[in-house]
Amino acid sequence: MSYNKKATWILLVCLAVMVSLVYALTSAEAKSPIVIKYGHGGPPDPLKLPEQADAVSFKQYVESKSGGRIKVEIYPACQLGSEREMLEGVQAGLVEMANTSEGSVAGFYPGILATAIPYAFKNRRVAWEVLDGPFGEKLMEDIRKKTGLRCLDINDNGYRNFTNNVRPIRTPADLKGLKIRTMENPAHMKMVEALGAKATPIAWAEVYTALQLGTVDGQENPVSLIVAKRFFEVQKYCTLDGHIFSIDFTWINDNFYNNLPPDLRQIVKDGAEMSGLVHRGMKILTNALGVDVLLKNKMEVYAPSDEEIVMFQKACQKPVIEWIKSKTGSTPVEEFLAEIEKAEKKLSVK
Repeated sequence: MSYNKKATWILLVCLAVMVSLVYALTSAEAKSPIVIKYGHGGPPDPLKLPEQADAVSFKQYVESKSGGRIKVEIYPACQLGSEREMLEGVQAGLVEMANTSEGSVAGFYPGILATAIPYAFKNRRVAWEVLDGPFGEKLMEDIRKKTGLRCLDINDNGYRNFTNNVRPIRTPADLKGLKIRTMENPAHMKMVEALGAKATPIAWAEVYTALQLGTVDGQENPVSLIVAKRFFEVQKYCTLDGHIFSIDFTWINDNFYNNLPPDLRQIVKDGAEMSGLVHRGMKILTNALGVDVLLKNKMEVYAPSDEEIVMFQKACQKPVIEWIKSKTGSTPVEEFLAEIEKAEKKLSVK
């Protein structure tokens, strides 16, 4: 074989190898799954609190239904940062999804404050009639347009209750002078201040230590979270006043969502709705079981009478409403209260 023929043959072989390598790399890339990083602040045990149960249910559904085209990586226990930092990550596209409570949303969208009116929902049926209806849909769409955060599902974080290590709280007067930890939600802070206490916002991961060291006297959270974070070890008194129906949200970066193939978008949407039902059910169950846990751990648990709840409501609801209106305008608050009234009539709730 002549030198030219040999060189030509070698060149053709090299080209064939290169083409094969490019094809192999392209095929491998085409088969690589779309990765969704999903962060939340709950513990990694799916049987302790609903955030991980929600995330695990979502992961199983989406990965199965997509045939492996989507891979969900779950980061529990604030591994991706505080709730505010997770939302910043989702907004910037550094994190695809996150589950956060409403307290962290106010810094991105002040209109969410309308849902923080104390003693607004008489029961969960009324809450879901409002939040799953036109009011909730309109609110979530406005958040998407103005922040790039798309809400896939509104979840249940439970009714919030006071705990402290100083004295029983049976009336608003008992809160006077106490330092109470709140979320970074200014409406929650205003409510605590209207009841005569000093509101102190502290990051969720630091609350136990703050209670243990006496940086604050107490805090307010749903029973399930009080149990999960073992606050009964550093708190003596719990008052089941249910001052605010707390909400969780499952967020996804809107650009990421819109750039998914249509069939995968539907799978993600369906998965979030399905796992959201798991979240709601588990929250109700863990709250119900949690009261017994508090009692077994020697906490003094007090359930206020209807008359006492009215005392709390009268002390803080009006000041909070006026404060929220000063930040958001009257429309969100009036629409929220009007929807609650409609829901109560529809459901015959008195």
